[in-house]
Amino acid sequence: RLASPRPPPAITAPSGGAETRVVGLEIHAQISSNSKLFSGSQVQFAAPPNSLVSFFDASLPGTLPVLNRRCVEAAVMTGLALNCSINKKSLFDRKHYFYADLPAGYQITQQRVPIAVNGSLSYSLCIDNKMSQMVTKTVRIKQIQLEQDSGKSLHDDSRSQTLVDLNRAGVGLMEVVMEPDMCCGEEAAAAVRELQLILQTLGSSQAIMAEGQLRVDANVSVHHPGEPYGVRTEVKNINSIRFLAKAIDYEIQRQIEELENGGTILNETRAFDSKLGCTVPMRDKEGMQDYRFMPEPNLPPLILYDTKSLPANVNHQQVVNIDWIHERLPDLPSAKRAKLVELYGILPEHSFTLVNEDGLTEFFENVLKQTQMKPKKVIGWILNDLLSYLKQHSCTVKESPVSSVLLADLLNLLEKKEISASAAKQVFEELWKGEGKTPLEIVKEKQLQLIEDREELEQICQAVIDEHEKEVMAIKAGNQKIVNKLIGLVQRATQGRSNPVLVKQILEKKLSE
Repeated sequence: RLASPRPPPAITAPSGGAETRVVGLEIHAQISSNSKLFSGSQVQFAAPPNSLVSFFDASLPGTLPVLNRRCVEAAVMTGLALNCSINKKSLFDRKHYFYADLPAGYQITQQRVPIAVNGSLSYSLCIDNKMSQMVTKTVRIKQIQLEQDSGKSLHDDSRSQTLVDLNRAGVGLMEVVMEPDMCCGEEAAAAVRELQLILQTLGSSQAIMAEGQLRVDANVSVHHPGEPYGVRTEVKNINSIRFLAKAIDYEIQRQIEELENGGTILNETRAFDSKLGCTVPMRDKEGMQDYRFMPEPNLPPLILYDTKSLPANVNHQQVVNIDWIHERLPDLPSAKRAKLVELYGILPEHSFTLVNEDGLTEFFENVLKQTQMKPKKVIGWILNDLLSYLKQHSCTVKESPVSSVLLADLLNLLEKKEISASAAKQVFEELWKGEGKTPLEIVKEKQLQLIEDREELEQICQAVIDEHEKEVMAIKAGNQKIVNKLIGLVQRATQGRSNPVLVKQILEKKLSE
């Protein structure tokens, strides 16, 4: 399925040999739709087993597929967002294989002429984990095809039996086939995250990996530069971006070590064991399964139109107009990032963090609406404080006990110089406890207001000077950096209640006397 791409650059293997790594992805995205691709059955996660199954889903004789218009529009929208050519005529096929959760014995897919082809996806990643050093890369999209999902087999080892739940059978999928233009787990993870953001922005898929709405198969091979492509393995059904990166990097290293030790790579399907952090064999592909593809006899060709080809007096509810969908495409993540940089003057790498973290852009903009603080200062609080607390406590933005209103109130106190920056950090820590107190209440309760009495500050500064003769002598000898140490000591003495700018002025005046 994967075409021969331009080979990626050689990367030196840790063992010293130069190997070129080749990674291609096949991604199944569940279409966000109320009903299934070919039946009226409802789509709902975690519904009671076999409660959402129509006669067609169960493949009862005499039932026929009826194509879901919403699923077609979602696939067209996704294809346009990924710079694909939309085929005005696409075809459905039967892909035969026998498994308990596939009651018909075949899957309806688009093997010959899919709905969209020849696209591209640009994504960015950090060099050496440095946010300030980002590089943009592009992976080619071979095709996007519509197909139906299979059911779910639940293996009960204790009773040595397998139970089948057909709720998922017939749910609409978009399979996005990426050419093997990537060379490591980090690249693949960045590409999938960008695709996930695009799907969620479009609304064509919720793309929640934990609910199986985005599943990734990774094809991995290694070879010496200038030599033909190596034998590839396929790592199936990876349901986490973090695990995707780990699975690919493990598989690359495994193949390199196998070849260096004189072994051979088998053309096999593997699974990623997240607990062990390694890939394990599932089945070999030596006897390649014959899927016996054939045209789906119960579905006519899928015909799409644009404004030019749309017949006169046509019922618009009965056709899909590509141009109409194109005109209604929302701003994609790349455009959102550019707007954030232009509107607020923030750094491009900060715009990536805002857009990539679910709900963080809205949080940031809500804070800005309620505070006089400049965007560049606000972004510091969002990224350095809020985000670090969220990651530390494994919370999402929506689960944050510090709301945008509370953070804005805190920043307003700081901006009005009613509290110092260090006191603001203490208030934030208290807010995180989620006890329902406002920043002002915490400031009063903890007595964190700035000391406004200059005389009192001068006395504290003098005491610090008197206790640190060695530092004072160094400053008078020309080492001005030590002034910062004295400012810190005054801050400590005042429990963060002193204005560092004012303290610096007082210290410099006293030290020059």
